[in-house]
Amino acid sequence: MNRRNFLQKSAFTAAGIGLTPLFGGSYQSVFGQTAPSNKVKVALIGCRSMGWSNLNTFLDYPEVECVALCDIDDEWLNKRAGDVEKKSGKKAPKLYKDWRKVIDNKDVDAVIIGTPDHWHCLPLIYACQAGKDVYVEKPLANTIEECDLMVKAARKYNRIAQVGQWQRSDPHWDESASYLRAGNIGRIRTVKVWAYQDGKPTLPVIADEPVPAGVDYDMWLGPAPKRPFNMYRFHYNFRFFWDYAGGLMSDWGVHLLDYALEGMGAPLPTHTFSGGGKFAYPNDAMETPDTLMATYAYDDFNIIWDHACGINHGPFDKKEGLAFYGENGTLVLTRAGWEVIPVVAGKEARMEAVPFKKGEGKGLYNHVGNFLSCIKSRNLPAGDIEIGARVAKMSHFANISSRLKREVRWNEATRSFINDNEANQLAKAHYRAPWTLPVL
Repeated sequence: MNRRNFLQKSAFTAAGIGLTPLFGGSYQSVFGQTAPSNKVKVALIGCRSMGWSNLNTFLDYPEVECVALCDIDDEWLNKRAGDVEKKSGKKAPKLYKDWRKVIDNKDVDAVIIGTPDHWHCLPLIYACQAGKDVYVEKPLANTIEECDLMVKAARKYNRIAQVGQWQRSDPHWDESASYLRAGNIGRIRTVKVWAYQDGKPTLPVIADEPVPAGVDYDMWLGPAPKRPFNMYRFHYNFRFFWDYAGGLMSDWGVHLLDYALEGMGAPLPTHTFSGGGKFAYPNDAMETPDTLMATYAYDDFNIIWDHACGINHGPFDKKEGLAFYGENGTLVLTRAGWEVIPVVAGKEARMEAVPFKKGEGKGLYNHVGNFLSCIKSRNLPAGDIEIGARVAKMSHFANISSRLKREVRWNEATRSFINDNEANQLAKAHYRAPWTLPVL
């Protein structure tokens, strides 16, 4: 392990932090202990959407072999088995409907978690304990409490845990952040971050219905509250219900707010005020806000988040992005690239423009490559779990403030909201029996 991992692991050990054994012992991955030509054997939990996008990219690397797939829906489990077989030219991997069997499979070196947000925490912690490295989709977790537990588990078992915030591996994002931190646009007083998503329109109310054949719905719910099956709470649309996710705030916010913090070299905010609601679609099925604005207050600047479902004309005529407003110019950053627009005072520009610098567009591919490299080197990955935890918590601050309709104040040292029982309850994970949160 590298020096940083060693120090963090030692600190947790000295503090007496540990996990109760969950499977009667732990396994040590063999990858890296034998010839470098050995395959990295991966398993995917959650096969339908981003899980498959991730695995499909993993399989672009010749050293990767998929040895297991897991999903609660037979339709997607069988489809992805065929997809893997077609792409790899090998027989289909082992198929599971219970993710715990994936963790028990000693052939697995690394696990890809592509499940809904409420199912990120337990598979990651159990995989770490079983000696497996983990690539987990963003946002890291559906609660602040889970975020902290997941970081502790990764550090205790010295596992590589990469969060799917793949901007961290797309060079133009770091290039723009370095440009900002060098002071090139002068003092920055405001950072605006937005996601205007016309691909997330209204979600009509439909009746509950019987569970489709081949779906293990009780396992899909897992630690979430027991509810009748409804197709509009299932698969992609889980994003818009508090039981499973945090809406557009956490879905897009973790990508973009990450670089608001990075560009400013800033820690988590202590003061957050958020306001929003179902302004566009007040009577549809969605629980999370379709419109939201949040202010993260620092001593000498603000970060402002702004999202809207159903429309696409955000600032600078871009659907999503960041704008850093400096005294000499504004840096605009998106997935496509970045540029600087000078401030013009009278007839004089305060700085030279930076023409649009196009990104490589290989963020996910590079991110997977970085993860595979770190499996071998044991260095921290570009989207390390601490990075994912930090920005996931930031998105939860805004959602909690919006739900309470007031400011919330966070103390990172105590991992809690200051004198705020209501906010602290929303920060916790409340699991449905028999599922329980591991004790640290």
